[in-house]
Amino acid sequence: MPTYTTLPRFQKDLGQLSADDRQRFREAVRKFIEDLRRGRGFRPSLRVKGVKGTRGIYEMTWSPDGRATFQYGEPIAEGEPHVVWRRVGTHAILTEP
Repeated sequence: MPTYTTLPRFQKDLGQLSADDRQRFREAVRKFIEDLRRGRGFRPSLRVKGVKGTRGIYEMTWSPDGRATFQYGEPIAEGEPHVVWRRVGTHAILTEP
């Protein structure tokens, strides 16, 4: 099972989302985890890609203007990816991913 941690900024961002947006994000994370488990890349609807101008930071789309940024950290469980969630919100978070 993939593991994760969150940065303090992510927690603050998450608390500012509406209940509907938090639900949309959770649904996208469910799909994200399924894809991580399969190990064959992410489904196109999540639009996972690198954040321009950064190294090792990725973005995931969870609604038309919903984005979340993450990076991979050192594995906690042997053989399982570890995700560090950095930011969540609108496209505007990409100015400080």
